[in-house]
Amino acid sequence: MSALQNIAQWVDDRLHVTKLFESTAGHHVPKSSGSWFYVFGSATLLCFVIQIITGILLALVYVPSAAEAYTTLEYITYQQDLGWFIRAVHNWGSNFMVGIMLIHMTQVFLWGAYKYPREITWISGSILLFLTLGAAFTGQVMRFDEDAYWGLGIGASIMGRAPFIGEGLVHLMLGGPILAGETLSRFFSLHVFVIPGGIIALLSLHLRMVLTKGISEYPTPGVLVNRKTYDKHYKDIITTTGVPFFPKAINKDVVASSIVIFGILACAFFLGPNGPGGPPDPTEIHVLPRPDFFFLWIFAIAALLPPYMEGVVLLAGAPVIIAILFALPFVCNTGEKHWRRRPVAVITVIMLWLILGMLTYLGATSPWSPKMEAWSKDITPAKFIEDRPPLELQGSLVLQHMQCRNCHAIDGIGGQRGPDLADVGARLTAPQLTRQVLQGGGNMPAYGKSLRPDEVSALVSYLVSLRGKGIPPARDSSQPGVPAPENPSSAKADLSSKSADPI
Repeated sequence: MSALQNIAQWVDDRLHVTKLFESTAGHHVPKSSGSWFYVFGSATLLCFVIQIITGILLALVYVPSAAEAYTTLEYITYQQDLGWFIRAVHNWGSNFMVGIMLIHMTQVFLWGAYKYPREITWISGSILLFLTLGAAFTGQVMRFDEDAYWGLGIGASIMGRAPFIGEGLVHLMLGGPILAGETLSRFFSLHVFVIPGGIIALLSLHLRMVLTKGISEYPTPGVLVNRKTYDKHYKDIITTTGVPFFPKAINKDVVASSIVIFGILACAFFLGPNGPGGPPDPTEIHVLPRPDFFFLWIFAIAALLPPYMEGVVLLAGAPVIIAILFALPFVCNTGEKHWRRRPVAVITVIMLWLILGMLTYLGATSPWSPKMEAWSKDITPAKFIEDRPPLELQGSLVLQHMQCRNCHAIDGIGGQRGPDLADVGARLTAPQLTRQVLQGGGNMPAYGKSLRPDEVSALVSYLVSLRGKGIPPARDSSQPGVPAPENPSSAKADLSSKSADPI
C-alpha cells in the first residue's frame, strides 16, 4: 500500500490529478441544483458519448459510396453480428439526444438560467442544439435509402431558392448539380468529422462556462438577478450551502443516466433500427418519403405553406430563430428567474411545444401526401354510382382514370391531399367545378389540356350529383334564390335535371 501511495503521489505531483478533479467533478454547486430538473444536461452528454462509441463501430464496416452505401446498410442490418442492434442503439441514441437537449433548453429557459452571467453558456448551448440537429440530419443521409434520397433532394430544392447564392449552395451541398457519389462523401465527412468535432469544441466551451460561472441555483420567487449584486449573491450560496458535485450532487444524474441508457437499449431491442427503406431510385414515384422524427415539423411546414410563402419562411425562418436565441440572454438577462413570476415565458413554452407537437403529428400522418395507388385499388362506394344516368357514370370513370382519387377521397376512401368529394355537389356549383377542373388552383393541377370537352362535361355532371340525400345542389350566391315548387315530385325532377347539366 505504501508503494502504491508513493506511485499515486508521484503521478499526482506531475499531472495534478487531484486539482483537476477538484476543479471539475469535485467543483462546488448550489445544494438546490441537486434536483431532478438539473439532470438533462448530463443525460445529453451521455447520449453523445453513446453516439461516438456506436458511430465508430458502424464506421468500421460502412462504405460511404453511392454505389455501396445501401448494400453496406443491408449487410450491417441483416448479416453483421449484432449489426442491427448497434444501428438501433445509434438511431435511438440520436433521438434521445435531440429530445433530451430540447427538454434541457426548455428547462434552462423556464428557470431563467440564461440570464447574467451565463450568456455565453446559453449561446454555446444553442449552437450545440443546431449541431446536434445537423448530426441527426446527416445521419439520416448516411442510410441512403429512399427516405434519405428524397429528403436530401427536398433540402437541396429549398436551398436552391436562396436569392443570388442558391445555385452555389446547392453545388456546395451536393458536390454538383445532382445527387451523386460526391454528395454522400461530403455528408459522411460532415457526419463523422466536422459536426462531431464542432460538438466537442463547443461542449468544451460549454462545460468551461459551467465550471467558471457555476450551475444556476434553483430559482426562488422574488429573488431578482442584478448585475451588481448577483456575483456576490452566488458566491455566498456556494460558501454557505454549496456541495461538491461528486459525490454529493451527482446521485440524481446517475439515476437519470441509468434510465436513459435503459430506455435507449430497450427501444433498440424492441423497436430495432430505422430502415433501411427501399433503395434510392429516382424513377420510383410510389414512395412516401418522410424525414426522421425530429424533422417532421419542418416537413409539415414545407407541405402546408402556400406557395408564395414557402421561400420566405423556409429561408428566413432559421436566421430568425438563431437571432432570437442569441439575443435572448442580452435582452432579458436581469430580473425575475422563477417561472411562476414569468407568465410570458410559460405561455411561450406551452405554445411552442403545442405547435411543434401538432406539426409533428401532421408530418407523421402526412394527410396531404397523394395515395399513388388509390386510382387503381380504392373502390368507389356503391351508393355513389348506383342508379346514376350514363353521363354521370362516365364522369365517375373519368374521375378514376385521371387519378383524381390519389388526392381526393370519396366518403373517406382514397387520398387525403384534397377535400373529400362525397358532398362536393353541395359546396360548389357546376360552373365553379368546371373552372376548377380546367384551370386548377391551390395545389391542384389544371386539366384543361388533359381532358376532352365531353369528359369535362361528364366529370362535372358526376361531381354535381355528389351530395347527401335530400340536400340541394350548391347555388351561386350572387343570384337570387328560387322558391321551392309545391309538388315534391316536380322538385325532384327539377333538381335531377339541373344536376346533370354542367353548365
